[in-house]
Amino acid sequence: MTDPFYEPYDREDVAYGEEPSASLSAYLDQVGGGGKALDLGAGAGRDSIALALAGYHVLSVDLSNRGLERVLQRAVRAGVRDRVETHEIDVRDVELPADSFDVIVATTVLDHISPEDSAVLWRRMTEALTANGMLYVQVHTIEDPGSDQPPGVFSEAPVSETAGAVVNYFSPNQLAMMACDPSSRLRVLRYEERLEWDYTHGPEHLHGKAVLLAVRMGAFPAWYGEPAAFPRR
Repeated sequence: MTDPFYEPYDREDVAYGEEPSASLSAYLDQVGGGGKALDLGAGAGRDSIALALAGYHVLSVDLSNRGLERVLQRAVRAGVRDRVETHEIDVRDVELPADSFDVIVATTVLDHISPEDSAVLWRRMTEALTANGMLYVQVHTIEDPGSDQPPGVFSEAPVSETAGAVVNYFSPNQLAMMACDPSSRLRVLRYEERLEWDYTHGPEHLHGKAVLLAVRMGAFPAWYGEPAAFPRR
């Protein structure tokens, strides 16, 4: 299979940058880590490396062989190669046994597969969380200029070079409602929908995003918000 993301991940200034997702980074800074983590659609590994540095043993999954090569390069550079494993596979085919992962990250994954497949993968992801598990998810929304639906379809803002890979733009509150469905057994710590400018790959462009940080219902990590309203002095 041809690697659809070879060029973005092969660049010296690798696509999506080095910094982990902000909400995930804030959570790890406050709560720490340890256990097993799964990074679905890991790309070049910015979130995988953050998880490994926090103490997790990370399985990084992606269809891009070049992206996974960069994950391992970064792991060596960060001194966490022994805590990072890669697997080149479609996210829909990943084994997700119940209660098997302490953290699951899915950054722009559920929007890269059909709505039907997305619903199935979501159920499998939520079932795979341990009793104290944390879930971090990002998706593109219909506000994105690449969307085929309003309001994004009417936007004149520049579109991402990889917008063609997005096939499932999320409606307002859709991700939040999935998380709040009793069957998901999740407690939402943070949820937002926003517009964001992206300078991390190709010409600058705009995104519409929904961002979810949740834990298993009944889990109470030492979370003070992002940013923490009144940080400990």
